[in-house]
Amino acid sequence: MSEAAKEPIAAKGAALEGGSEDETIVAVENGVVVNASGYRDQLKRQYGLVGLAGIAITVDNAWVALGSSISVSIRMLPPFSLCSIKHTTELEQPLTWKKVNGGPPGIIFGLIVALFYYSFIGLGLAEFASSIPSAGGVYHWATIAGGQKWGRALGFFTGWINFYGWMFDLAALVQIAANISVNMYVVYHQDTYTFEPWHVYVAYLLILWLSTTIVIFANRVVPYTQNLGMFFVIAGGVISIIVIAAMPKQHASSYFVWGSFDENNLTGWQGGVAFLLGVLNGAFTIGTPDAITHMAEELPHPRRDLPIAIALQIGLGFLYAFCFAIAISYAITDISALTLGINTYPLVNIYAQATADADGNPNLGATFGLLFIIWCSTILCCIGTTVTNSRIYWALARDNAVPFSKFFGTVSERLSCPIPATLFVAIIATGLGAIPLGSPVAFLNLAGSFIILTTTSYALPFAGNILSGRKYFPKGPFHLGKFGMPVNILAVLFIILFNIFYCFPYALPTTEETMNYNAVILVGVVALTSIWWVAHAVRHYPGPKVMALYIHDDSALGSEVSPEAGETVPDKKAQ
Repeated sequence: MSEAAKEPIAAKGAALEGGSEDETIVAVENGVVVNASGYRDQLKRQYGLVGLAGIAITVDNAWVALGSSISVSIRMLPPFSLCSIKHTTELEQPLTWKKVNGGPPGIIFGLIVALFYYSFIGLGLAEFASSIPSAGGVYHWATIAGGQKWGRALGFFTGWINFYGWMFDLAALVQIAANISVNMYVVYHQDTYTFEPWHVYVAYLLILWLSTTIVIFANRVVPYTQNLGMFFVIAGGVISIIVIAAMPKQHASSYFVWGSFDENNLTGWQGGVAFLLGVLNGAFTIGTPDAITHMAEELPHPRRDLPIAIALQIGLGFLYAFCFAIAISYAITDISALTLGINTYPLVNIYAQATADADGNPNLGATFGLLFIIWCSTILCCIGTTVTNSRIYWALARDNAVPFSKFFGTVSERLSCPIPATLFVAIIATGLGAIPLGSPVAFLNLAGSFIILTTTSYALPFAGNILSGRKYFPKGPFHLGKFGMPVNILAVLFIILFNIFYCFPYALPTTEETMNYNAVILVGVVALTSIWWVAHAVRHYPGPKVMALYIHDDSALGSEVSPEAGETVPDKKAQ
């Protein structure tokens, strides 16, 4: 191949600073157009800015996520609860599961803190996406940031950690949707319904495989489902906030909403530590900024649109979640009713309190209607998250980073979907959803590890970019310039700080139920990835093709290096 044929456009600066009319073209190899991932396009670029914003806001689903994860500040649990309004053994649950952690002030101010430190994360990810819009996302960015020497290993571990985090998030979201489904039935059958864990699992399977079927066989309508999801998140959020603010016959005091943290901190931790632990609720609310970056190869203008969508996701997500948090806090009249039992869904009780008449009689229709809004947006969120997960695993498979890569890296161009990767994601999620049948504590900890795993996968490319002097990423339309280094450094420091606190026990004294296993899960994920690295990647993982496209200042670029040296470069043959 001639030098001209294999030289990437990225190295010349064209297409990355306005030099190309088509920003999706990064190189041309043997007459084949190559995108930012180093491959020819196989998926339809069907998402415009509105569609991208739709999937960003729907997958984030911020105010719904806050309501569904409110248990972190209302009671000291990981940010997910299992089910239902009424459970015959609620009062038999250990008191250690009923530790209130700051109440409404913990929710509201924790959300503000989460917005502050996630803003640095969002800025860093937006700059990466504008520079190199790859479906691999943080996996490919970590590879590039690590350079020729360390990029292969850094990207491999980043990609797998990110995938595990999103798998646990998918399981948690489907579980939340299943909880809501069961609770919608319970609203009208409280006197006759007896909760059984398998009820939730049946709903879980129906929702998961409905989402998978839509993603595979109706991919062309997925942008419309996410637009609809955006409608439910935005319009549904406005309706819910107005109803919750206007309907209560009595409201909580302003002191309860804004100043009762100490009275509602029953965790055993001092106030500052308890507050930082509760920031996890806010992090889960807005903590999905990389979700849409994995859609890069389905956008006609990814370098321009991805940063905008990330900003909308974090900004609008915070705004709606903040207003919703205030509304539900004023609607709480009996906080003790929200702390009963491991198998409760606190938002249902808040809705019941907010819509009850002056005598305390529940308005079942209003409660059901508010739950229906959440149910619709959450179902559509499950579809978008299934898309995200399938694209992450597919990106890893294309680069021979997973078992049976050739099979899982295939795409149905007719359906515009990586079918094997999507089915794999659904099968793994099916297994994860069965865990609560045997151990609710294990599932709650797996689901709660989403934030630690994903933010760790963000910190790795940021750290690599810092140590390499930010020299590998060409300027995109959104470039931080002189602010890039401090933004990256602050993002890494905040991630380390908060992830340490997110590993603390939920309450003191610590019991088996209140123990926090996030650190164990992170170590376990790294250990599993290390085993796969040694067994497979050391000799058979060449590293993604982006290495040859963007790491162009090393003499080894474009040459074959022995596997024993640990530096195998990608095959230049376009796929």
